[in-house]
Amino acid sequence: MTDRTILCVEDNMDVQLFNKPLLEAKGYKVALAKTIAGARKEIEKETPALIILDIHLPDGNGLDFLRELRKTSAVPVIALTNDSREEDIIAGLDSGCDDYVPKPYVFSVLSARIESLLRRAERVPEMITKGRLSLDVTAGVAMLDGADLLLTQKEFAMLLTFVRCDGRYIDAEYLYEKVWKASMAGNSGAVRKTVSNLRGKINGSGWTISWSKGEGYLFMRE
Repeated sequence: MTDRTILCVEDNMDVQLFNKPLLEAKGYKVALAKTIAGARKEIEKETPALIILDIHLPDGNGLDFLRELRKTSAVPVIALTNDSREEDIIAGLDSGCDDYVPKPYVFSVLSARIESLLRRAERVPEMITKGRLSLDVTAGVAMLDGADLLLTQKEFAMLLTFVRCDGRYIDAEYLYEKVWKASMAGNSGAVRKTVSNLRGKINGSGWTISWSKGEGYLFMRE
């Protein structure tokens, strides 16, 4: 398969025959599978750019297959199903689908969601590495030896600020403006608390955050 191949997993041939020519007219190559077993075979050949996955298939539940797929692949998946209840949508998203389109649907809506997911998947992540720490700036995720540090949004913004200042002292007011996007106005407690939390989460990485009176905070090697 090519980077523009979409795998449609759907046992209803009327739906398959409806989608295939419309997707091809958009410039995609289309692979078809009517079962989970068929989908596995198509994916074994080469991972598609995106999967449109029906939830109710003859040989199993599409969400079970999706959970299995997510153990090894981050390929974008749009779940296509008759279920439109809130709990069913939540179950689909929790299983790892990237979008959820209930039937019946308008093809232009499905097409727009495909384009949106593919644009998102094609973004090149901006990565910053500091020893054993790595920051995925695009995703807002910091990792230690590849393991997610589970930083909050503000903790990540603070760590990114420290890393980009490259060994320079930073005062609390500057940190507040960068992280909270506002004037500190005496609220230095929020900075101290976030620094403390961040220092604990990066413990063991080889980096720490020190403080010096009159100079401010410094991101430095332990």
